[in-house]
Amino acid sequence: MNSEEHPVGAECSFVVRVREGLRRRWHRFETTWRRSMQLRVVVSTLALSSAVVFVLGMVLQTQITNRLLENKKRAAIQQVEQNLPVLERQLTAVDPNEDDVGKQLEDALNRLTTTAAEQTESDSVAGTYEPVLVDGHAIAEDGAQPSAGPVDSVPESLRRLVEQDQLAIQIETANDGGSRVTMLVIGSPAGTATRPLQAYFLFPLESERRTLQVVQSTLLVGGLVLLVLLGAITNLVTRQVVRPVRQAAQTAERLAAGNLDERMRVIGEDDMARLADSFNEMADSLKQQIQQLEEFGQLQRRFTSDVSHELRTPLTTVRMAADVLHASRDDLPDGLERSAELLVDELDRFESLLGDLLEISRLDAGVAELSTESLDVPDLVRRVMESLLPIARTGGVELRGHFPAEEVSILADTRRVERIVRNLVANAIDHAEGRPVDITFGQNERAVAVTVRDYGVGLRPGESELVFTRFWRADPSRDRQTGGTGLGLSIAAEDARLHGGWLDAWGEPGQGSCFRLTLPRDSGEQVDTSPLPLPSARSIAAPEALLAVPADPSENGSVPPDEEQDRSGREPIRFSETDDQEER
Repeated sequence: MNSEEHPVGAECSFVVRVREGLRRRWHRFETTWRRSMQLRVVVSTLALSSAVVFVLGMVLQTQITNRLLENKKRAAIQQVEQNLPVLERQLTAVDPNEDDVGKQLEDALNRLTTTAAEQTESDSVAGTYEPVLVDGHAIAEDGAQPSAGPVDSVPESLRRLVEQDQLAIQIETANDGGSRVTMLVIGSPAGTATRPLQAYFLFPLESERRTLQVVQSTLLVGGLVLLVLLGAITNLVTRQVVRPVRQAAQTAERLAAGNLDERMRVIGEDDMARLADSFNEMADSLKQQIQQLEEFGQLQRRFTSDVSHELRTPLTTVRMAADVLHASRDDLPDGLERSAELLVDELDRFESLLGDLLEISRLDAGVAELSTESLDVPDLVRRVMESLLPIARTGGVELRGHFPAEEVSILADTRRVERIVRNLVANAIDHAEGRPVDITFGQNERAVAVTVRDYGVGLRPGESELVFTRFWRADPSRDRQTGGTGLGLSIAAEDARLHGGWLDAWGEPGQGSCFRLTLPRDSGEQVDTSPLPLPSARSIAAPEALLAVPADPSENGSVPPDEEQDRSGREPIRFSETDDQEER
């Protein structure tokens, strides 16, 4: 059985290889066709030229064929008119009463052929012919009509016309010695004193056929040569037009890569030269504007950094004075006590803003560095949740962590990853409106992902991209629990990008929002997909169902139906008002 199946398997494998090879070639040709304007122009020109050459060749061949046949017919008729009186004189000696009428017709036909052979070539341009004589009124013993010559080569339709005393002309293909020969057959009545006869003249068209073959081969070779020349000319002309365009594209790519000194060569004064001049002027203008923007950006970054550093010293002094006032606030009058507390709160926000500005300036300057170490992501998230638990209690928000059973370790900067998670969780608490916040983990061989999901106000269409813009807020009038500077999510996105990952968001009005952090297991490694998907409008509960979730789950222990357990079947870890410890 194996010996019989082996050839079949080899044949199938060969067919698969051939098919794959053809598919690869077709894909390569399709790619070249899309990218090469020169190829498309040359192929289109050749296709249209082929159609034109084909139509022109058919018209020329038809015209030449018609002219040759017309000249042949005219010469043949002239030849018949000259030989018909000679034939009639030869037929006067035929006695219809004798039994050997066919023999007498043969003798008359021989004398006509001898007389025709004695004519010079200048007497007729119709060429040689073969005569046929038929006695239509006599019937031989075998039932056939007496005749002389190859009467079988004369078509019956032509004979019926001649029997009605008409001059008839027809082109017929007949067998001549086993080969098919095309002939021009002319039939005419041959009147005699004794009885009427029919004479037929067969003119072979072999010379005309050879002439048409020569014409066809000439037209074919001439058409092919014309197509080759047209293809070469089109390729040359198209190349002259496309080459500057390709040079412009290459120069534009180098400009886009940052080489702002690239310029096109200007040759001549034609349209392409004007295009090169315009392109170079545009490149000069872009270079000047980019340099101005870079200088402005450097000044802006330097100003932010310098101001932030310069404010450090007076801020430290003010902080010391505020701490003294805050420590002795019990000895101050009621109005001054409240003022001391507000002063300390605003100084905390001021210090946070200065820290964010310094971090932004370092990120913009490209001097931010990663201090990577082995990091257990679930343990880090657990610490962040514990540190933000007082803020969550104040807002009546339950923090639910869906932690994996095994350790999830990556190589990353612990400080920056913790800052990202802290920003995400704090932002979710601010916008949860008393509803739970879920933190979920996902991992694969190359990446680790963390999602922070709230069920609060959500995001309007288009705001999922704006949330990472500096100083942007969805609703500045909202009461915030943590008081942000507007730079936290922007810094978090930059921190994720430094690690080779990314931060993205999803949200729907009234259905909450979800932020997803994706990091590679090894810092700097490139990853393409995230282990966790973002929610969609179909996979979330309706807003009415979310309204039933209490701010404190200790009241009745209820959670959203689709959130009771995570994907692995484990109940989530809750951080609530009634539970200071983790419970499973």
